[in-house]
Amino acid sequence: MDSDGTQDAQATRADSVPRPATPPRVPPRPARAPELPAAPGQPPPRRPAVADWLNEPRPAAAPGIWRFGFRLPKAAQASGRLAPVTVVGLAVPLVVALVLWSMWRHGTVPYKWAVLRLFTPSDWWWAGTSAPKVWQGQEAIVVYDGAFFGLLIYAMGRLGSWPDVLRHVVGRREQPARALLAALGALVTLSFVFPSAFPGVGWNALPVAAPVFSLAALVSGGYDLFQSQLLTDGLYALITALVLWPFARIGGWWALAQQWRAVRDRTDKGRTAQPRPDVPRARWPELREAGAHEAADVLTAEVLDGRMNDVDCARIGHAWTAARNEGRLAAFTETVLRQGGAAWTHPSGARDLPGRTARHDLLVEQVRIGQWAAGERTPVAYRGAGAALGRDALATSLLAVGPPGSGKTRHLVAPVVESLALQALTGRCAVVAVCAAGTPLAPDSAFDVVVRIGDPASVHDLDPYADCDDADEAAAFLAEGLAGDLDTVGGQRGATALAQLLGPYRAVHGAFPPLPVLRELLEGEPSALSSLREALSGEEHAAMCRELDARVRQIGTTADAGPALADRLALLDRPAFAEFFGAGGTVRPFSLRAVAHHPLRVRIDLPEHGHEEASRLITRLVLAQFGAVVRGGERSHFACLVLDDATGTVTAESVRRIQRLRSRNAGVVLALRTIGDVPEALHGPLFGAVGCRMAFSGVTTWDGGRFAQAWGTQWVETREVAKHTVFAHQPMTRAIHALRKLVTGRAVTTDAVTVRQVERERWSASELAHAVPPGHAVLSLTDMKGEHAPPLLVDLRGQGSEQDVRT
Repeated sequence: MDSDGTQDAQATRADSVPRPATPPRVPPRPARAPELPAAPGQPPPRRPAVADWLNEPRPAAAPGIWRFGFRLPKAAQASGRLAPVTVVGLAVPLVVALVLWSMWRHGTVPYKWAVLRLFTPSDWWWAGTSAPKVWQGQEAIVVYDGAFFGLLIYAMGRLGSWPDVLRHVVGRREQPARALLAALGALVTLSFVFPSAFPGVGWNALPVAAPVFSLAALVSGGYDLFQSQLLTDGLYALITALVLWPFARIGGWWALAQQWRAVRDRTDKGRTAQPRPDVPRARWPELREAGAHEAADVLTAEVLDGRMNDVDCARIGHAWTAARNEGRLAAFTETVLRQGGAAWTHPSGARDLPGRTARHDLLVEQVRIGQWAAGERTPVAYRGAGAALGRDALATSLLAVGPPGSGKTRHLVAPVVESLALQALTGRCAVVAVCAAGTPLAPDSAFDVVVRIGDPASVHDLDPYADCDDADEAAAFLAEGLAGDLDTVGGQRGATALAQLLGPYRAVHGAFPPLPVLRELLEGEPSALSSLREALSGEEHAAMCRELDARVRQIGTTADAGPALADRLALLDRPAFAEFFGAGGTVRPFSLRAVAHHPLRVRIDLPEHGHEEASRLITRLVLAQFGAVVRGGERSHFACLVLDDATGTVTAESVRRIQRLRSRNAGVVLALRTIGDVPEALHGPLFGAVGCRMAFSGVTTWDGGRFAQAWGTQWVETREVAKHTVFAHQPMTRAIHALRKLVTGRAVTTDAVTVRQVERERWSASELAHAVPPGHAVLSLTDMKGEHAPPLLVDLRGQGSEQDVRT
């Protein structure tokens, strides 16, 4: 329970976690937690920043809104008020209903008795009149009045705005206020249905209960039915239930009863009742609700004493959620009592990053990247609110396009990588950042693994086969990396050619070949092929012999993909990379498969200038490996790949991989200088594969056209005003118009206003290219639940100041 075995690994393969040479210093924990309340007569101690950070409200908000301390703007609150037309729609049907009911009672409604006489026997009435002749006629009149009253109430509710008013006054309130208001309305209604049951009430009963009893008498054929007290009480109970049913739905009585029942069941099992909503989060009310008071007291003391930071709180909260779901509450309490805020520390030993450049809220997994700009396009709830990216949005993948200098790395990539690295310290995320050497993403100490390809001082190497055991799988993502952007070599052809060599070589040597050896085999080197063929002479390698023979038969043919793959592989078989890609040098190999098993922080630095094509090849290979390693097995943590420059990376196969990431708790962030770096045939599929799209200031109209097409159109209301000259026919009127024209200098006109609904683009290509100010971007978001934020303008320079919660 302490570490789950993750802090005992030393290597860097897929089933291990790399550890730094020396863990960072962890604040010491005293032997006994200090008392929480202050001494009598003494001023209370000042709460640390992390306690205020925990207690800050985080209300539910629309996607992309920074929830920390979010307050709904006054304009949005005003929009939730009842419109005057709604109040009118409440009053007018009520007045009409009262008038019609008064006319009905006084018999002034034309042909009032025609329907009653049509559906009842004629011997119930005196000839030519509506006076009842027998008792059935009298009871039929009561039923008739009740039916008209019910129809009148139904019509008033349907035609008026009564449902809107009830939802506004009762339905939007929190429990139990919602249930209490509904109960009050039900009590008032019952006083009109059964006035005799309420002392001091002097009005007559509404025609609700009497028509039911009259109908029962007519159906049964007499009043003998009411001799049974049980049946009479049953009818009263039925009427009461029918009256209370709409109020129960409006007030949510059933849901509230189930909640109270669950609280009672937890209390019967020895747990405390649900905590009051005013209990601050810094006192860990969730733990107290479950009965873990000792663990809650220890954590509360450490928070108030300043020995925990936001990473510790988020990490322990994640461990608590896992323990509660798996039924390990006792082990959780024991670990907290023994280690306090240092429990479940990341395998690297780190409890924070060495430096932060953005604002983070780890409780809701958000990073603030700017502020939504106010404007006509921006909904009221977004105006002035912080713009944030969360894990739920990154899980749908993000595409960002902007020219050099627009701020993609500074305003987007760096904050996102920093946020994911902090979430990795809480055990909820694994991040792989790929960037050019020297890109200011984060210091080396902020990562568990830093792979500097081509740098002799690099500690780690990149395994080109991602610690794969299947030759076909390794051949698939290796072919994607080597020749995924080549139209002359299909992905299937390249994967088949590689599999025909990787499988036999692994069967003989127990491992996949180094890149120089693989290059010789692809080029058809006779000595290399003959030695491999001789090693497969045994009967147990008969299948692999057929694979190798098929590869040999393709050498020299027009359909041979080997030369093209060998030419691309030569970009990595250079002296600068002599000790990399599994060459067996002094650097330790790192498998990307490890991010699928552990919350790792990985940064891959691409080679220096002069190896641009090799850098693109490596980026394609990493993207292909990432899509393969996150595919299998169950993984509780989120995995994200961030490409600071995705030029030459997007292929038809990679687009299909990106589409499948959403269902595998993984996502990618792709940053491009221009959409022209992607083949034109893949523009539409790429925009459709990602859920979040971001256009930075300075994009061209061609790039803006792609975004405009992806964001589509919307219906807007246009108002056109045309001025028409007024021609007067009367002499006096013409004289007045002439005098008015002489004084004002303008002819007398009248305005003709035309209001139309037209369909227009949300953002046109020209607006994206010329109307987005520097330091701004247009961002649209979609989260895993399907909720989305329309493309809105965000000020990337409005991130605000970082609140110090890292004690």
